[in-house]
Amino acid sequence: MKKNKLVAPVLKWVGGKRQLIETFSPLLPKRITSYCEPFVGGGALLFHLQPNTAYVNDINKDLIGVYGVIKQNVDGLIEELKKHKNEADYFYSVRNWDRDKEKYQSLSDVEKAARILYLNKTCYNGLYRVNNAGEFNSPYGYYRNPNIVNAPVLRAVSAYFNAADIHFSSIDYSEVLSSIKKGTFVYIDPPYDPVSETASFTGYAKGGFSKNEQIRLRQCCDELNRRGIKFMLSNSATPFIMEQYAGYNITVVQAKRAVNSVGSKRGGVDEVVVRNYE
Repeated sequence: MKKNKLVAPVLKWVGGKRQLIETFSPLLPKRITSYCEPFVGGGALLFHLQPNTAYVNDINKDLIGVYGVIKQNVDGLIEELKKHKNEADYFYSVRNWDRDKEKYQSLSDVEKAARILYLNKTCYNGLYRVNNAGEFNSPYGYYRNPNIVNAPVLRAVSAYFNAADIHFSSIDYSEVLSSIKKGTFVYIDPPYDPVSETASFTGYAKGGFSKNEQIRLRQCCDELNRRGIKFMLSNSATPFIMEQYAGYNITVVQAKRAVNSVGSKRGGVDEVVVRNYE
């Protein structure tokens, strides 16, 4: 299937890999037809590769809902996005829709997806964040001309989703990984191990991602390796992560962190790319 350059992330996501694509390219297997991403987030690598078959998962049901609507009703989504206004009072009224659970559940899938995209484009620093109740809580961004309705990219992503064999899910990553067949390449981009006690960001879904979760994930990687399934994993270059994956090929790369509430902390940081192949 021929790649479309317009196919690109539709959401800004914490830890997004768009700026690392060139770094990743030489580390990827030569040929990828079947692909799995259990923590898809913004999907930068998925949209760069545009594989014929893809298993796309994220525990964030709202995110997977956005992708489902883009596939099934992109025109309706674009029309719904046109209704949203770049105004502070309006932003907070839309942000508060999920405070009324009954009202929120009564929204259509298109309305929910348009809300997520609108908030992502207009909130401060494009930071998708929810509180412990699962409610969106990023503040208004005061941007002059945010691209709320990016119709060409939305239509390109929709065309890709419909041309390829895409399997969407919003379940625990271990369930996804246990069902993947040999011959599928797996890219794993979990919530990162914090580099300090104040650096943790796991607010993309309520619950967080603890050290025990990092260990459980490494055990899943060990199982993939035992089954002969190629995987590549990204994480922060902490001693804990280095120790967890010491038996695999580790490449340290520099990544820019563009999403941080403190501007001075948006610089380069060391990350690891872990592979079970050469």
